[in-house]
Amino acid sequence: MHLMRYRNQRWAARTGLENLTDEEWVKHFGFFEPLPGSFEEPVALRYHGHQFRTYNPDLGDGRGFLFAQLHDIRDGRLLDLGTKGSGQTPWSRHADGRLTLKGGIREILATEMLEALGVETSKSFSLIETGEELERGDEPSPTRSSVLVRLSHSHIRIGTFQRLLYRDETANISKLLDYTITTYMPEVWRENEGERAAAFVEEVCRRVARMGAQWMAAGFVHGVLNTDNINVTGESFDYGPWRFLPAYDPAFTAAYFDETGLYAFGRQPDALLWNLFRLAECFLTLADQSRLEASLATFEPALHQEFPAALLRRLGLQSQSLEMNGRLARSLWTFMHSTNAPFEQTFFDWHGGLKSLGRAKHSPSAAFYTHSAFQEFRDTLESFEPLPGVNLEHPYFASPAPCTMLIDEVEAIWEPIASRDDWSAFNSKLKDISTMSEASSIN
Repeated sequence: MHLMRYRNQRWAARTGLENLTDEEWVKHFGFFEPLPGSFEEPVALRYHGHQFRTYNPDLGDGRGFLFAQLHDIRDGRLLDLGTKGSGQTPWSRHADGRLTLKGGIREILATEMLEALGVETSKSFSLIETGEELERGDEPSPTRSSVLVRLSHSHIRIGTFQRLLYRDETANISKLLDYTITTYMPEVWRENEGERAAAFVEEVCRRVARMGAQWMAAGFVHGVLNTDNINVTGESFDYGPWRFLPAYDPAFTAAYFDETGLYAFGRQPDALLWNLFRLAECFLTLADQSRLEASLATFEPALHQEFPAALLRRLGLQSQSLEMNGRLARSLWTFMHSTNAPFEQTFFDWHGGLKSLGRAKHSPSAAFYTHSAFQEFRDTLESFEPLPGVNLEHPYFASPAPCTMLIDEVEAIWEPIASRDDWSAFNSKLKDISTMSEASSIN
């Protein structure tokens, strides 16, 4: 039994696959019949990584592989189709290589929500239920099995470079560096190898800073920011114990096993920078340490620029000066930290700035906006206008509450699927996310 449970028709159109029949879709993304013009055989990739700051040289694609590479019809970028739950590989380490159906559903919900909120993320491309029964310690078993196909712009992780450093393969570090630059970021090519490595690190810092800023603006906690979970193109991926914040809380964690809060919401930028230092270490045989340190120093200024930009995008407001953008970000963060106001409701209420004053007055959070901590944010909003084309009359904004993705909602979506194969709540949530995205003019 292979049942197609989800196909991302929006991104299928971006890859020229929108006209596949359901039967063809299952053949390609359930049984992995090769796509014309791509790989004849899939590739299970090897990498290393720091997991909660402990180095692990035994990592790799243990339950997935790179199935195909295509090009985005819109912008020409290379796209990878990688699997999750497709079975054992040489790097499975005695695990079954499978993905639970619940795990696949959770990844779809994460990627759809993040994409709608303006986060650079992998896309869930396909989910097929395979009919197998799996034994798992973290959910009632036996449980249903699935195979997910994710779409992303790169399969190269920080841990990919770390493996070559660990093996002392300097020549291969150089080859991988050159391949990555020419394939994904040709604009940073430099003729001198040391400068090339430093320029690469600088570009990765900018991209990862943008991703981290977008997570923070979305109230998102990835949960497992190991070096093997950070790719060099700055695209969020691999969603395990993720969470969205109910309210602003720097100490909020997503993983029950993150006992020290290493990857808590407020520590995510620091965790990303720590990982970038590990990337830079891979090039010490190619570039001067001082030059690499200068490249790493671009992360913090990039984060400080990208964070207000991400907040403004979420609020549907036009950018002003760096000073004003920063003031808006600080005052909003201070307000939410001081009051414990619902995170997503705040962005919903003030999307469009003061043009939405009437909606905010009738919000379930209206009482929070009488707090003294709100006044600076209110005053700062005077300087901001909505982005051109923002449709504040969209029916989405007539609702008293926004679309959210809190953990209780995820469990409520899964329960009817598990108990009676009822997918209506899942499909309804995807429709709500699509409506939110349309209304917010983000995509």
